[in-house]
Amino acid sequence: MSIADKAVWVIERNSGRPLTLNAIAEACGVSRSHLANAFGAATGLSVMKYLRGRRLSAAARALADGAPDILAVALDAGYGSHEAFTRAFREQFVLTPESVRDRRSLDGIALVEPLELKATAERHLDPPHLVDEGLVRVVGLSELRSFETTIKIPAQWQRFMAYYDAIPAKLDRIPVGVSQPADDEGQFQYMCAVEVSAFGESPKELLQLEIAPRKYAVFEHRGHVSTLYESYSTIWNEALPSRGWTLAEAPTIERHNPTFDTRSGEGGLTLWIPLEG
Repeated sequence: MSIADKAVWVIERNSGRPLTLNAIAEACGVSRSHLANAFGAATGLSVMKYLRGRRLSAAARALADGAPDILAVALDAGYGSHEAFTRAFREQFVLTPESVRDRRSLDGIALVEPLELKATAERHLDPPHLVDEGLVRVVGLSELRSFETTIKIPAQWQRFMAYYDAIPAKLDRIPVGVSQPADDEGQFQYMCAVEVSAFGESPKELLQLEIAPRKYAVFEHRGHVSTLYESYSTIWNEALPSRGWTLAEAPTIERHNPTFDTRSGEGGLTLWIPLEG
């Protein structure tokens, strides 16, 4: 059973209890960051967005059945006030709890149903190798992303490359992608960057980042860049757990191969996954 499958089971079994990302990760036997990545890569959703959608869907069903006390429904869904529940309900369904109860119908409401992930095929990856990497300095364009907005990353790369020539002290390597650990909502900073030997005067729109020395598991992604998250899903859900490796709360680095073609997206990348220990 994959990490994402385990998380779905934990959520479905315990959705009526207080649940946090840390608690779900502990039940799955992985770190909070590992769970966020595994679930997001497999589903395109954050863990907490899925949990919130499942709880609000149960609330919608109760309201459509005529639940007399909206506050009681809100408390059952994990909200401490009528106002907070109404705000979340409207954001999820574009309707108020009162309107659903008044019309006694779920017509037109996109309920969040339990995910079924077991049919997801595992992508074949070559066995990884371990590397002790020293200090990495990068300069790049960092923007907030989520597992639902990764489609915007190619355009981010295009914007970054307009600054490329103005970055001093570049190492003799092609640009790299840097993903920070995801938060509880599945949001993470993604940086289109280039490695440098030292920080200099760069365009003000760019961020300078030092990544501390650590051990990495290095995986080869040989397919088209558009299938990158299939490799990530296999890494988070299968490859790391099967080897007993623990994901570190540190940036993941994507290094394009020398053969990578920016016009076609072919040529492959290596994925540097930070490990504890």
